[in-house]
Amino acid sequence: MSAEAPVCQLLERQDADYRGWLWVAPPRDAWLEGGEGSVLSADHAVLDAWREHGRSAMSPFEPPFASEPPGAVLFWPKAHALGEWWLLWLCANLPEGTRLQLAGENQGGIKRVLKVLAALGLGCRKLDSARRCSLFETRLGRVDLDPEAAWTSFEAEGLVLASHPGVFGHGKLDEGTRLLLGHLPATLPEAGDVLDMGCGDGILAAWLARRGHEVTAVDVNGFAVEATRRTLAANGLRGDTLSGDVYSTLGKQRFAAIVSNPPFHQERAIDYGPAARLIGEAPDHLLPGGQLILVANAFLPYPDLLARTFGDFEILADDRRFRVYRARAAESR
Repeated sequence: MSAEAPVCQLLERQDADYRGWLWVAPPRDAWLEGGEGSVLSADHAVLDAWREHGRSAMSPFEPPFASEPPGAVLFWPKAHALGEWWLLWLCANLPEGTRLQLAGENQGGIKRVLKVLAALGLGCRKLDSARRCSLFETRLGRVDLDPEAAWTSFEAEGLVLASHPGVFGHGKLDEGTRLLLGHLPATLPEAGDVLDMGCGDGILAAWLARRGHEVTAVDVNGFAVEATRRTLAANGLRGDTLSGDVYSTLGKQRFAAIVSNPPFHQERAIDYGPAARLIGEAPDHLLPGGQLILVANAFLPYPDLLARTFGDFEILADDRRFRVYRARAAESR
């Protein structure tokens, strides 16, 4: 099967024997998923896709490798600091001298890796360019920077929040989330199990747990799940944290409320798919009379999705940039 993503098309034309190599933070691409090697990713959807093909798939938050790959390809993300974290992680966890290729779109900042590698004392050479993408190669070495240093913290709403370059809203409270938090006290019941879908740095999960709710926090992004776990621990709070692609890991579990600030970007592309599933499948995960409460950019087409799923909904707040929506499940099923 031919590669689909431009960066994978660039790799597909290389002479390199990628058997046994490690693909790090790749996009979804059938050529990769049906090919050679194993994957290292913090994206639960990517890990699931590879495992469905019977392929080896690992998260950076799992135990270290059982075997050492002959080489690795790092797909450079648009978040430059996240790319640096992956590079430091590979230097810390793979043998010195391991071949590393770095691939990415030119508009995504791949050419900046030259300065990053030079700052780390790692040599680099350009291998190829095509499809508005570039491919570089280096060899891993020991560096004095610990990838753990990328984890920072900040305070918001009286809570200490863990932050990482791979997490939405890194280092600050998102204004949409702030608007949502301002309307939750008068909206949520005082008790009951609540699902924080797309938990990010854990601000909603921690706020809900502090209020006394039993909280389950889910995110497709492993960095977000880890950030939420750290946020809850930093504030002495409890909650279940799960990696999952929307509701995929929840089974038949139901909640009194689902709260969310759902994402609508996948790298630079707009992707309504996760939000559409969040809304469309919500009735199957709400108790009778349960509420879905979400905040979104005002321009997003969520009213149609809410009306189609619930028949009726409310706009609790609208500051022209963001809207807070509420919809209720039927009282009986």
